[in-house]
Parts: sequence; C-alpha cells; structure tokens
Amino acid sequence: MIHYFIGDLGHFFVVTSFITAIVSAFTYFKAATSTSPLDGISWKQNGLVSFYAHAISVLGICVTLFIIIANHYFEYHYAYSHSDKKLPAYYLISTFWNGQEGSFLLWMFWHAVLGIVIIHTNKFWEAPVMTVFALVQAFLASMILGAVIPGIDFKIGSSPFILLRDVMQNAPIFISNPEFVPSDGNGLNPLLQNYWMVIHPPTLFLGFASTLVPFSYCIAGLWLKKYHEWVRPALPWALFSAAILGLGILMGGYWAYETLNFGGYWNWDPVENAVYVPWLILVGAIHTMITYKNSETALKASIILVIATFVLILYSTFLTRSGVLGESSVHSFTDLGLSGQLLIYLLFFLFAAIVLCIIRWKEIPSTEKEVATYSREFWIFIGVLVLCLMGFQVLMPTSIPVWNKIVNLFGGESNMAPPTDQVGFYTKFQLWFAVLVAILSGIGQFFWWKKMEPKQLIKEVRGPLLLALIIVVVLLQIIIFQYGTDVVTKPGFLFILLSGVITVTLNSKILLALLKSSPTLSGGSISHIGVGLMLIGIMFSSGYSKVVSLNNTGLIYRREASDEFNRESLLLFVNEPRTMANYKIEFKGERLEARERSGYVNPSDVEFMDDPYMVVAKKDIIYNGKKLYPAKDTFEIFPENRYYEVKLTSQSGKEHRLYPRIQDNPNMGLASSPDIKRDVTRDLYAHVVDRSPQEAEWSKLEEMKISPNKEFFANDYVSVLEKVERISTVGGVKLDSADIAVKAFIRVKGEYQDYVAEPVFIIRNRMIGRIPDEIRDLAIQFTLLNIHPETNEFSIGINTRQKDYIVLKALEKPLINVLWMGTVMLVVGFGVAIVRRYREFQKMKLKGLE
Repeated sequence: MIHYFIGDLGHFFVVTSFITAIVSAFTYFKAATSTSPLDGISWKQNGLVSFYAHAISVLGICVTLFIIIANHYFEYHYAYSHSDKKLPAYYLISTFWNGQEGSFLLWMFWHAVLGIVIIHTNKFWEAPVMTVFALVQAFLASMILGAVIPGIDFKIGSSPFILLRDVMQNAPIFISNPEFVPSDGNGLNPLLQNYWMVIHPPTLFLGFASTLVPFSYCIAGLWLKKYHEWVRPALPWALFSAAILGLGILMGGYWAYETLNFGGYWNWDPVENAVYVPWLILVGAIHTMITYKNSETALKASIILVIATFVLILYSTFLTRSGVLGESSVHSFTDLGLSGQLLIYLLFFLFAAIVLCIIRWKEIPSTEKEVATYSREFWIFIGVLVLCLMGFQVLMPTSIPVWNKIVNLFGGESNMAPPTDQVGFYTKFQLWFAVLVAILSGIGQFFWWKKMEPKQLIKEVRGPLLLALIIVVVLLQIIIFQYGTDVVTKPGFLFILLSGVITVTLNSKILLALLKSSPTLSGGSISHIGVGLMLIGIMFSSGYSKVVSLNNTGLIYRREASDEFNRESLLLFVNEPRTMANYKIEFKGERLEARERSGYVNPSDVEFMDDPYMVVAKKDIIYNGKKLYPAKDTFEIFPENRYYEVKLTSQSGKEHRLYPRIQDNPNMGLASSPDIKRDVTRDLYAHVVDRSPQEAEWSKLEEMKISPNKEFFANDYVSVLEKVERISTVGGVKLDSADIAVKAFIRVKGEYQDYVAEPVFIIRNRMIGRIPDEIRDLAIQFTLLNIHPETNEFSIGINTRQKDYIVLKALEKPLINVLWMGTVMLVVGFGVAIVRRYREFQKMKLKGLE
C-alpha cells in the first residue's frame, strides 16, 4: 500500500515554505524601506508572521520526511535510496541528510532557527537583515520544490517526496504494477554508519548557515548606509560561525580518521577544500573586524572578506552538488539536474553584493592613518594576507574542473587535470603558510594592545623564545632516539615543530598575564595556543607516522602486488600469534555486530534463523556478561557488519582487543574501516586490507574408520574420538522414542589450544540424517557418517579448506592527542571571544548605541 497522504503533506509544506519565504522577504523589504514609522512597524509584523509560518513549514517538511524514513515507506525514492529496515534509529537519523534534498533541508532548518533568534535579539537590524535571510531561504526552498514549469519542461528543485515509480517510470515492475512497493531499501553507505556522521553534518551545516548572519548584517549596513554600525552586532556571529564551522570541519577529520582507511584525518579532497577555504577567509574577516572596532581601520577589508566568506560557501555548494567534481572527488554529490539553479543562486548573491559595494564604495569611510610597522594593524594585515593566500592556493587547483567546464562551454578545449598526489601537492605549500600563521599569531599578540618598539619587543619575547628553543631541542632528542637521525633532515617538519612550539610559548605568556587581569580577553591567546598544539600534533602524527605491520613471516602474500604492499601488510591466520611493534598479535576470528546488545558475537556460536537478521545461540555462551542458552536466546545482528577480532598482548602481558570492520556493499565493494588502540603518547591504527573468501571451498570428503580413544590425523592435527553418546534433542527439538540420535565428541589438538567438534548422526522416520560440525579456527569439518557396532568403530568424514586469515596494515601515530587537544583549545578560544563580544554588544544596546 502506498502512503500518499504523508508525501502530499510534505510537498504542501515545501510549497508553503517557498511562498512564505518570498512573502517574508517582500514584507521585510517594505519595512526596511518604509518612510512611515507606523507602516514600518506594520510591515515588520507581517514579515515576522510570514517568517514564522516559513519556519513552521520547514519543521513540517523535516517531520514528514523523517516519518517516511522511520516507517520504511520505500515507495518514496528518498527512503528507498538512503535507508533500509535493519538500520538502528541513530543511523536512520543520519539518512535524513544523506541525500542532497535532505542536506538542503537541514541547511534551511538552521537558517530558520537563526532567523528566529535574530528577530528576537536585534529589533533595530531585524527588517534589513531578515530581508536577506528570507531571500536566501526562498532560494534554498526552491532547491527542494520539485516543480516543473509547463511548456519549457524546466525543473525547479528536486523533491524529497517524489515516489520511486515516478523516478523509475520505465522499470518493468512499475509498468506492470504501479502500486508496487519494495520490501527493503538500498541502505546507508557503510562508511556513513558511524556515530560521528550523526553529529558531524548538523554541526557543519549550522556552520554553513551561520555565515549568512554576518553577511546579512554587512549587506544591511551597506544598504542603510550604516557603514560601521553593522560590525559590532556581526562580530559575535562571525566568531560563532568560525567556531561552529571549524568544529564541523574537525569532526569531519576525526570521522575520516576513525572510519576511512587511508591512515589520516585530512586528504585534501576537493570537498574538504571547498569547506576549508571559506573558513580561512572567515577567520581573516574576524581579525579585520576586530581591528576596525579597535582602531577604525580595515573597514573595507572587513566588508570584502565577510561577503567573500558567504559567496565561497555558495561556491562550495555549487562545487559539491552540481556534479562538476564527480570525477575528482569521491565525496561529492551527483548532479540532480540542479547545476543551473545552483549557479543562479551563486551568481545572484555574488553580483548583488558586488553591485551594492560599487554603489557605496566611495561613501564607505576609510582612515588616512599611517600604519606603522610595529603596530597591531600592520601585523593583523600581514596575518590576514597570509590566510587569504592559503585559501587562494587551495581554491585555484580545486576549481580546475570548473575552469575546464567553462572553457569547453564557450567552444574552447581545456583538459587540465587536478593534482594526482593531492596530499603532496597541497601540503608542500600549506606547510609554509602554516609556519607563517603560527609565527604571526605568536609575535602579533604582543602588538595587540599598543604600538611596540623593537627593543621592547625583544625584551617581551626573549623568555618565551628561549623556552621554545629548549623544548624543541628536547623534542628533537626524543625524535632522534625514536626514529633515527634521518628524520631531522626534513626542514619542513622542523619548521612546523619550531613554529608550533613558539606559538604556544608566546601565547602562553600573554594568556597568563590576561588571566590575572582580564580573563574575558583571553579568547585569542587560547585559540592561538590551540593552533600551535595542532601544528605540533600534525607534525608528529603525520611526519613521524610509521607502518608497524611489517611482514615478518617470510611469505609473499600477493605476488602481483607491489613490494611495498607485501612488505607493509601482515598476513594473520586465525589463532596463530605473530609479533608486531612490541606486541604479540593474534587474529581471533570473524565477529558479527549485535543489534540489541552492543558488542560482537562469534558466528560459530550462533545459528542463523529464517529471518536473515536473527540468530540463536548454538551452545551456552557468555555474551556481554549475560549467559545465552541454545535454542532459546535469539537476538538480532547485522550480517553485513563483519568485524575481525585482533588481540594485542604487550610485553607486560596487558591485553587489548581491536575490531576493524569490513562491510560488503554491492555498489562500493568491500568498505574497510579501521580500529584504533589509543594511548596517551600514540595511537595504533589498524585496518584490514584483505580477508579469506567468505564462501569456503571444501576439499573432497575423506572417510576414516575410527575407534574410540585412538588418535588419528585430521589436516595434520592430532585428533581423538573421545566418546559417542545418545542424545534426546537436536537443535532444541525433542525426539520421539522411535528416533535415534547420537553425537560424537572429537577432540582436536590445535597448535595453541584444543578444540572439540560435535557432529550428529540421526535416524528419524526411517531416514538417516547427518549434521556436520566445523572447527572454524582449524578449517576442519567432521561428519559422523556411520556406526559399526560389530567392530565398535565409527566412520568419520573429514573436509578441509583454507584457514581463515586477514591481511592487516597498522600504523603508529605518535602524539596525535596533541592535535585533538589543540582543536579543543581552538574552539574554546572562539567560545571565550563570543561571550565577550556578545556581552559587549548587549551593553551597547542598553546604552541605546545600537
């Protein structure tokens, strides 16, 4: 049965949100341009009501779409494409923004929330700022409108409420049965099945949305000729935006580190770059805005950078959603036919902002004040210039696919290729920019409060610089001891280390002084210390990362693979210990993820039921501290979520378990995710690069006549038939008195432990049945074929196969926790600055100056 009502309701909310956004933009525009105070109040009230109606409609879209996803209404294309029945609730939430339509909706939701906050916190700027807000919302609502203009067949937006049959009109199943509803969906990309993907996208999109606030204040200031008044209310929002957007970027880096298997947290993918560049420009805008507030310089630079930040956010949206990056990025969305609409969205606000700036440019006040070399204004200008150059260096190569498309569109021919080694290409430039930023953020703080002469500057920085040198010398000794002398010959790493330590020591001196006198002013110092710690953490975790899964078996795993692959990949057979990085390492076998109880279960201990997601315990097992009984305790698992238990035993005897994961995905093949052993000084980062085939090829059955308590060989393992006894139940089913069932107990002496196989021979209704039992760890299967009472012997069938194995790659990431500590301090610093600027703004409002 197709649930038409919920889709129709959702589409009604989409249309309503689009119309009310346009109405709100118009009424707020009339309020901002009205010359009559009474008319202005009336228009503003209408704008408020229509924006609230818009916000309620956006919430209605969110609720109806989630109802479709949560209730598995797979007749809708969005639910079918991005979810399935086996996903838990928290991953169902993440499917909400997995598609383009859902991510646009998430963006709209945050804009609606921020718009309501502005309405109730700043009445003076409400009308002009909300005009811009509502106009942006109208554009975003059009992206999910899903309407087609008759006559010209032009599509406006892509609706999340479109039926699957309308997308797949030519599919035979829908031609023969228009009411057909799939029983399950395609599911969520396995790499997105991570808790960080539940919180990372909402945070990142809140960062995107919040860049609209300073942009709207800036446009409102130019529009109303309030050329400098807009800076004060916009500054707290700019700080908030930089903090949230930065946090979202860092969350994405941590998700990549935990989930992807490239061994890092930043890969310079075009989609990563498209978010990184606006953040750099926004940080530069914050510094120029603070400069203007303190000394009335850099107003024009602030206007340019605030506008550039929002335009770059729109440009990044175009890059990632138009399909233009389809061949150069694995993270970009495919083109839903919205590329033209996205381009209009970008160009409208770009040209509107440029035209307004041109009209007002001569009227914008500027200072003729000379900027001295030893003044804060000069050093902030240099720092902002470096940030802009950092962004420009990343933006140009990232935009190569766009350039190719523009040239080809106008009849030319361009086949420029983006950098093949993205990490190497961007790092060699960004490394030196980072060094400059670090040094400037350290020394520049001493010019923050006043102009400083060279002699006084030397006196102030002498102590922290000396301390920095001592720390660097000590760290170099540790590096040489751990990694040898060759690593200290890399000048880039040494400069990163030196600049990071200098930043920390210089800003620590400023921070200690501020904590004694004015703690609320310490936000900048805290953030700059965070930058320094991040650089130190990046230098160690990336520069001195090393592969520790060196092949010490003497075996070449894959002859067609590179020497590097065979040298750095460790082949582990189940329950055969090896040594790796001062650990004894042992592959303990494949595990399945349980749904109802967090944890993992050995597939040998359970039996799959008719429902492919339900299993029952085959024997008494202890699972997560609870005893499970055979044929009684059933629970749900994720059969495609296969983890591989790896036991690490340190030299002191301390044990740790790793569970790297592989998922079978029909569209992506094997999706491998790492697991990490975290220590204070380093991480051990391991992922599975290959595994034994899932479908085992058994050898031809070998039949042997065995007497009880006599040893025999099975696949070169010493085995003994300990006993054969009659049983009354098989698989939890009680047998009748006329039935006969016996179970053999065969003990196999493995290399490291003993195993017991329990094959069953059954006669029921005059028919013979045999239930074999496999010792998975030894790749042996025993079958009780026959009973010979006259000779007291038993016919045992033996099948063998390749033992289970995995191929593991593991790296050590030293001092990576310093990087994460730095990110926390960076965000905390922004938080302190936000609180200070907001309180300052509130005081100005009370005085009637805003």
